[in-house]
Amino acid sequence: MRSIIHSSPASAGSELENRLFAALPTDVDFATIRCVDERGEYLEVREGQLQPLSQNFDVGAMVTVWHDGGVGHGATSNLSPDGLGWAVSAAKRWAGVSRATGISVEPPIGIASGSYTSPVEYDWSTLPLGDRIDLLHRQASLLTKETATSDVASSRVASRIVASSAMLARRDVDVVLLASNGARIEQNFRFVYPGLSVTAADGAMTQSRTFGAGAFCGQGGPEVLERHGFGDAAERIRDQAIALLTAPNCPSGTMDVVLAPDQMVLQIHESIGHPLELDRILGDERNYAGTSFVTPEMFGEYNYGSNLLNVTFDPAVAGQLASYGFDDEGTPAQREYLIRDGVLVRGLGGISSQQRSGLPGVANARACNWNRPPIDRMANLNIEPGASSFDELVGSVERGVYLETNTSWSIDDSRNKFQFSCEYGRLIEDGKLTSVIRNPSYRGISATFWRSLKGVGNLESWQAMGTPNCGKGELNQMIGTGHASPACLFGDIDVFGGDTE
Repeated sequence: MRSIIHSSPASAGSELENRLFAALPTDVDFATIRCVDERGEYLEVREGQLQPLSQNFDVGAMVTVWHDGGVGHGATSNLSPDGLGWAVSAAKRWAGVSRATGISVEPPIGIASGSYTSPVEYDWSTLPLGDRIDLLHRQASLLTKETATSDVASSRVASRIVASSAMLARRDVDVVLLASNGARIEQNFRFVYPGLSVTAADGAMTQSRTFGAGAFCGQGGPEVLERHGFGDAAERIRDQAIALLTAPNCPSGTMDVVLAPDQMVLQIHESIGHPLELDRILGDERNYAGTSFVTPEMFGEYNYGSNLLNVTFDPAVAGQLASYGFDDEGTPAQREYLIRDGVLVRGLGGISSQQRSGLPGVANARACNWNRPPIDRMANLNIEPGASSFDELVGSVERGVYLETNTSWSIDDSRNKFQFSCEYGRLIEDGKLTSVIRNPSYRGISATFWRSLKGVGNLESWQAMGTPNCGKGELNQMIGTGHASPACLFGDIDVFGGDTE
C-alpha cells in the first residue's frame, strides 16, 4: 500500500507539495492546506471461511482560510491546480459566510514546522499477506477447536459454537499540513486493529465473547498483535463464552465493582471524554450528539471524582491509538491533566474552542479525513496508574463483582446518567474471585460514579487501548480515540442482571 505522499507529493520540494504551496492564497489573513493519503486493508475468517479481501485507497486535500474574523473550508480529491483552486475559492466563500454570523475566529498564526511517525518495530513485509491469512485461520480454528486442556468440558465445544470470527484491519495514513506562514507539518500513522469474536449457544441461551470489543488496537506494525496478546486469546474467550451458558445471572443490588481495563475504556470515553469536549459545552453538538452536564464555571473547582482520580490528555504514549505530534489545526500536542486529584482543571478543546470559551484546552482539533474540518475530539484520554495491585483491589471487596469487556451502553444526551453492560463477570466474595456470572450490568450518574472511586490499580494492570469508531459531528466523522487505564474499584454501585432465572 504505497503512499502518494511518500512516492511523489509529500517529500519536501516535490512537485505536488510545490503545487499545494502555490495554491495557498495570499490575499487572506491566514490559510492552511492539509493533504491526507490513506490506505487500508481488512481481512476476516468467519465460520472458518476466508472472506473477500477488502482494500481502500483515498487521497485529497482541505484548504482552510481565516479572514476578517471568519473561517471557511474547501475540500477536493482533485489535486490538480484547477481542483485546488476550486477548494481555495470555496474556503474563501465560506469564510465570508462565517464572518456574517458575528462569531469571530482568530487564525492559528503560530503554527510551526514539525513531524511525527508512529513507532513501528516490525514492518508488515515481515508478515506478508499469506502469513496474515494463515494467522487468522489458526485463530479461527482455536475458537471452535475441542481441547483436553480446556477449563470447560470439551466434548460439546464444536457443537456449541454457532458463530466465530477472526479479523485483522490496518490503516496507513500520511498527512502533510502546509501553512501560509511557511510552516510544514508531516505526520505518518500506522494503525492496527485485531479482533476475535465467538458466540456459544445451548437451546435458546446464547452468549458471546470478544477480544476486548475492539479495544485492543494501537499504532505500530505486527508487534501490536503481540502487545495485546492476540495469539493467546482465542481459546480463553471460547471457553468463557461456553462457561457463560451455564453461569448464573448477575445478582442485583448495591455492591462494590472492579472494572477491568477494557471496560474502563468505555467508562472513560462516555462519562469523562464526551462531557469534557468544549464544543459540546458551547452547544455546537446539541442537534446531533448532545450537550454536556459540565458548565464553564466548573473548571478549576468541581470535584469530578474522588481524590484518586487523575486523568490526562497524553498524545505521547508510544503505540497508543491516538498518539500524534500535532492536531489537525497545527497545534503542537503535549500532555496535560484534565482532572487532577479529582478536581476538573481543563477541557478537551482545540484553539478555536479555547478562544470562544475562554477556557483552557488541549491540542485535540482533529478530522477523520481530508474531506472533514477539524473539530474537538478525544485523543489519548488516560487514567493515571494508582498504588494498588489487582489482588489488593479484589482482596478489599467483601461482596461485589468483577466485570470485563463492554457489550452495550446507554447514556443521556448530557453524558450524565448511564447504564452499561458487560460480556463477562465474576463474583467477588470475601476478597476472592469466585463463580462466573452472565449478563452483568451497572448504572449510575457520571460524577457520582467517579466520586465512588476507591481503588486505582498500579502500572502492572495499566493497559493502553482505544476506541476505533467514535462518531461525532455533522457531517459525521468517525475517528479513533485512545484510552489507557488500570483496573479500578468503585464502591456502592447499582448492579443488576440482564435477565431473570
